[in-house]
Amino acid sequence: MKYLLLLFLLIIFNSCYKGKSVDFIIHNAKVHIMNDKLEMTEAIAIKDGKIVEVGPERQILNKYTAPVIINAQNKDVFPGFHDAHGHIMSLARQKQNADLRSTRSYYEMISVLEKHHAKTKQSMIIGRGWDQSLWGEEKMPNNKLLNEAFPDTPVALTRIDGHAMLINQAMIEHIGMSDTSQVKGGEILSVDGELTGILLDYALEVVNNKVPKPLKKDLKAAIIEVQNELLAAGITHVHEAGLSAEDRDLLIEMSDNNELSIYIYAMLFPTPENIVFAKENGHYKNNHLSIRSFKVIADGALGSHGACMLAPYTDDAATHGMLLKTPEEIQEIFKKAKSLNYQVNSHCIGDSANRTVLKIIDTLLKKTPDHRWRIEHAQIVHPNDIQLFGSTGVLPSVQPTHATSDQRWAEQHIGKERLENGAYAYNSLQKESGMILFGTDFPIEHYDPFGTIHAAVQRKNTENEPLQGFLKDEAVSFATTLKAMTLWAAYGCFEEGQVGSLEKGKQANIVIFDQGVKSTSNFLPNYAWLTIVDGEIVFDMR
Repeated sequence: MKYLLLLFLLIIFNSCYKGKSVDFIIHNAKVHIMNDKLEMTEAIAIKDGKIVEVGPERQILNKYTAPVIINAQNKDVFPGFHDAHGHIMSLARQKQNADLRSTRSYYEMISVLEKHHAKTKQSMIIGRGWDQSLWGEEKMPNNKLLNEAFPDTPVALTRIDGHAMLINQAMIEHIGMSDTSQVKGGEILSVDGELTGILLDYALEVVNNKVPKPLKKDLKAAIIEVQNELLAAGITHVHEAGLSAEDRDLLIEMSDNNELSIYIYAMLFPTPENIVFAKENGHYKNNHLSIRSFKVIADGALGSHGACMLAPYTDDAATHGMLLKTPEEIQEIFKKAKSLNYQVNSHCIGDSANRTVLKIIDTLLKKTPDHRWRIEHAQIVHPNDIQLFGSTGVLPSVQPTHATSDQRWAEQHIGKERLENGAYAYNSLQKESGMILFGTDFPIEHYDPFGTIHAAVQRKNTENEPLQGFLKDEAVSFATTLKAMTLWAAYGCFEEGQVGSLEKGKQANIVIFDQGVKSTSNFLPNYAWLTIVDGEIVFDMR
């Protein structure tokens, strides 16, 4: 009897000593749990793609055994970062076209286009990324140099913000455009009856509808390339800000085939086809792809004078931009979304657009406190309207690097008073709303999350400009920035129960960064050392 009791105790002891079996253990780490209290610990146990436990080093190593044990070398460990406003599809397409983001003059742009054309031999040249402010130009360019360089080849070049396009005469003739052509929600610019080649907002679609589409296999390959770049940056979750029905179906196909390692929260453009999809599918979830929101574009971009302002632009008294839809049209879309229980994420840049949308939401959702509808960008908000973010429950979803990019010309466009009272007011918006979401709007800006951190906290770009920071009173704290890219971003897409913090039961979406995660007055480059999605290593530079 004593022998049996001793044997039993020995079995129990050995069982406890060996510990519970899990798939992964990460230890010797600075684990940032990213819960409300911003607690930290030292180790994580992972099984079946989920977090089993986080805790002190000795506790986790004594309690669990695993075939894979990762020594994090005292590096910072975070929930996978969200980019709460990005464009995977746009970046994938840009990889197949001429990239003009680094051009510093019109002539340099022509040179890039000539090299691109010589390499690709394409019958039509498509490019994106030019910004006349980087050329030292205040006004939009015309197409005269483009016509000289490419007299017979149609060319279409989208501005960095995606709300303006420069086309040459060959493209004008290809699509049959004239100085009398008109587009609802867009402009075709002309001088003395002669087209300049500049198109604004919905006028771009006239060209885009005539541009050859990339082959599906090439587009899918580019999406995979973008996905791998994002995972290497420590981004495991992207809020895809606007999908056509065609792009929606491509991502569904890729998700069906388990080709998406990254999580995508997709916003649909409210086209008839996408509204039918929402009616038939409701809140759609398929592996790493989820769809339950519409993207509404209320106005254009500030850099191309398309953002809808309450008063005229300081440097162009003839315009105050435009709403791309009437308030009545916007309200009808919102009513449809409300009936379908879909979130609405509204592109609003100018103070007039922000006021219009905030008041519509206030009218529609007074009795729906947890709707989580969002305003994307919220770049210029009238001081009297900032309180509406709190009273309406609207979440501000902003891109800190827009502020540090626009600082070169923002005062010139809207004047000092408007700039200092409600422009890029991320600190004010966060305090009023209680939270804020951060993204980059890539490929307009780079997706680098550490550029976002630097812009949010230091109010500088990655070249550390301006020296004293831009509108420094609107800087947010380092802790707020980290929440805006993890816990709050997950809340903004209804997934705070699955991701956004490293807590028991949540998906094991984890990034270990190569360098310490901090914010200093000088920009510190950083990148992922190891990225894990659903308990599987998807990027490894060890």
